[in-house]
Amino acid sequence: MPVRVVLGDDSIIVREGVRQLLEGDPSMDVVASVGDVASLREVCDTERPDVVVADIRMPPTNTDDGIRLAIELRDCHPAMGVVVLSQFSDPEYALALLDRGSDRRAYLLKERVHNRAELTAAIHAVAEGGSMIDPKIVEQLVRTRGHAENSPLNELTAREREVLVEIAQGKSNTAIAESLFLTKRAVEKHINAIFLKLGLADVQDVSKRVKAALMLLSETGLKPYAAAPTEPH
Repeated sequence: MPVRVVLGDDSIIVREGVRQLLEGDPSMDVVASVGDVASLREVCDTERPDVVVADIRMPPTNTDDGIRLAIELRDCHPAMGVVVLSQFSDPEYALALLDRGSDRRAYLLKERVHNRAELTAAIHAVAEGGSMIDPKIVEQLVRTRGHAENSPLNELTAREREVLVEIAQGKSNTAIAESLFLTKRAVEKHINAIFLKLGLADVQDVSKRVKAALMLLSETGLKPYAAAPTEPH
């Protein structure tokens, strides 16, 4: 069965571009395409898609509307996946999206949208209950955190850092093994070593380990993020 997707972006050019991109993939079924949060909320209620692909900025506020809607959908449609498309590589926005869990949530930079494989991978990941964070954001967090004098990241080997970046993107052990040309057993050993060194040894759930890794990486240099109150529907 194709993944049923609705699109939300105030730019008709972007909406149409993404729609045409996804319609070229037989595993995708774009059931609606709208330009503001109110319309997006309505089609979520009526169409019940598997995944919502939303721009981070849409009317009415043109600020963080995509993230606010994703947080709202946790309550009214908890099984619905959300991929937020953003021009912001600031990690605090990605962390805000994961505030109530990383399962069924993806944060992708808009520069990736032209690459259908990356966009569809994010859509499939959230449809299946997983998560995905743009690699550029994770790499930025690793660099920032690694510069801190007392950072536990300094205890990691170069290979363990590579594996941590993959974990924080939301990849499974199998996907990490394929990406880094390792055996699955080697990946498991690296992950055990990483979590032991970072004090995350008890974290087992995939979505929890993504958030745990990102939260640890973000301990330095991020401002607290507070989403604006959602509007009543």
